[in-house]
Amino acid sequence: MLRCADGSLYTGIARDAERRAEMHNSGKGAKYTRSRLPAVLVYREPCCGYSAALRREAAIKRLPRTEKLLMAENYAKNHPLSSSG
Repeated sequence: MLRCADGSLYTGIARDAERRAEMHNSGKGAKYTRSRLPAVLVYREPCCGYSAALRREAAIKRLPRTEKLLMAENYAKNHPLSSSG
């Protein structure tokens, strides 16, 4: 999950979340993030397989914003060296 410069959250899947965040920030990511740069990686979780990742992405997208922000906050607490700045 990325937090964009406008405060919005973007959820997607990637094999390498950090590299994908860099792609977004270079303007080569999703159309949504291009106009909302910079984007910061605030949450990620491992998944076993592409279809499972797609299902989890869809589930996260259905969550209320408050729950997504709580996920990001908890991730930052448990991963202090992450790029969740």
